[in-house]
Order: sequence, then structure tokens, then C-alpha cells
Amino acid sequence: MTPRESVKIALDGGRPQGLPPHFELVFKRCEEFYGRKRLERPDLEGIEGAERDRMLRENARMWAEIYAQLDWAICTGFWGLDDDDQLRSFDHLRDFAGESIMLSTTIDGTVGIPSGSNMAEAAMALFDRREEELDARERAIDHAIARAQRFAEAGAEIILMCADYCFNDGPWLSPEMFAEFVTPFLARQVEGLQSLGLYAAKHTDGDIMPILDQLVSTGIDALHSLDPMAGVDIREVREIVGPKLCLMGNVNCALVHAGTPQEVYDSALYCLAHGGVENGAYVFCTSNCIFEGVPLANYEAMLQARRDFGPPGAEHPEAPQQHT
Repeated sequence: MTPRESVKIALDGGRPQGLPPHFELVFKRCEEFYGRKRLERPDLEGIEGAERDRMLRENARMWAEIYAQLDWAICTGFWGLDDDDQLRSFDHLRDFAGESIMLSTTIDGTVGIPSGSNMAEAAMALFDRREEELDARERAIDHAIARAQRFAEAGAEIILMCADYCFNDGPWLSPEMFAEFVTPFLARQVEGLQSLGLYAAKHTDGDIMPILDQLVSTGIDALHSLDPMAGVDIREVREIVGPKLCLMGNVNCALVHAGTPQEVYDSALYCLAHGGVENGAYVFCTSNCIFEGVPLANYEAMLQARRDFGPPGAEHPEAPQQHT
């Protein structure tokens, strides 16, 4: 079974028979694995034609080799490029990895937390210009679905919707306001993506528990990142949402960034046990990303926990009783 086939089973609410599928939203330790950095928009400024395509092709080759080393199921390595370059990169990745990796991009027309510089203005607009705000949200969803259609036609299979809604102490909007200004638009976006044959996975950091029921009600195929730094416990989420919704993440990113390998290993075991392997409908990843500065020993400890825990039916190592 390829990683792509495994993650499709998980996204469909099933239980892959091998190790749980794995990926990260962002991975910025390419130099240690391939000797070069990931390609992003600024690297291509002023470069056109054959040289631009050569750089895109070499970047895709790098990602194909890294994904093979780390047993990734979803390609997220092209997100730092503009849409046209992402689509070109899909073709190059297929040359190197065939159909073993699920292609993705990030698109989200819903409105997340405003920046600190305009938060008060954005909040007041919901009261002072309510109809204008609702109309703008409708147009944003139309644009998001139109963008997604291009990616679906090019072979993408999953969209990660990455607008953040929550702080560590809860959503920036009350549940009642969230129900008016976010939930119906997210539901329409999910319906539009799924009508294109795409999986719709919702990412948001922070404490999602006050709006978890609304997120699930939109029909999403998967929920990422299940942020333990905000008190989100994958065992509690699984009990609430049931066995079929695909959960992604919950390995404590603060520990991956600054903890010990043992702490990371224990957090990973907890997620595998309660997320998880026996239930299925789980994709193994951190609660955020692998940025520069993450100790590779910590990421390796996380991957080792995945190997040690094993597939469904194996004799699993004992997991901690509480999330760390």
C-alpha cells in the first residue's frame, strides 16, 4: 500500500493496515536531508523560462526523495510557490514519485483571526457593516472554490483550509457569532471542494473546543491540528466526534521544538494510542509544523514512536495516561 492509498483510507474514516499515514503542514529542515532549502516565491523573482522550470523540477526531485525517506503521504512542499508554479511542480513530482504521494494545496476563503493591527476595526465591522461583511464572505468562498477547481483539474486531491479561528483560550469570535460569520461559509466551502472530488481538511490552532461541534457540522473530511498547547486532547476530541472523522495532529509542537526526545516520544505515543492506530481515521503529525531550529533528534523520536507503536493489531508499547 502506498502512502497515498493509506491516507485515502484514513480520510474516508477507515483503518489503514500499515503504520498511520504521516505528513506535516510545513517542513523546513530540507538542508539536513537533501543539502538545500525548499524553493519559495522570492527565490524565483526575475527567473523565467527554462531556468525557472529547471529550478521547479529540482525542487520537486528534492521533495520526492525527502518524502520517500520520511514516509510522507501528502505533498505540502510547494505551498510557498504561486499557483502556476505549484501546478507545474505537480507534474514534476509525478515524474519522480509516481502516484505514491497525495497532492495538496492550501486554500481558505473563510475569515480567521484578524491581525493585531486591525482586530478592533474588524470586530466593529461585524456590527456596523454586517451585510457588507456577509456579502464579502460569500465572494471569498466563490473565489476559493474557483481556485480549488484549477488544482483539482491538475490532480490535487486534498485542500488544507488554513484560516486560524482560535487563541489558546478559545475562538476569537463567540460561538454565536462564529455560527453567523464563519460556519455557514465554511460549510459552503467544504461542499464546493467535495463537489470537485477534493478532500476538505480544516486546520486551526488554538482552543477549538467551544466550536468543535460547528466545525464538525460543516462536513469536513479531517480536522487539524488539535493543539495541545491550548488544552486540546485528542482522546477527548475522538470521544466527541466519534470514530469516522479523520483527526490530524496533536503531537505537542512545543515539545517537538523545545522538549526532550523522550517527551516528544511520549506525546507521540499518546496520540497514536488515542487518535489513533486502532481506531484508524488518523493522520500522524505535529500540532503545527517542523520549522527551522527543530532538533532533528526530536523529530526522529516522533517518527520512532510511530514505528514502535506499529500497525493495527500489533502489541503496542504502553502510552502515557495523560497528554503531555
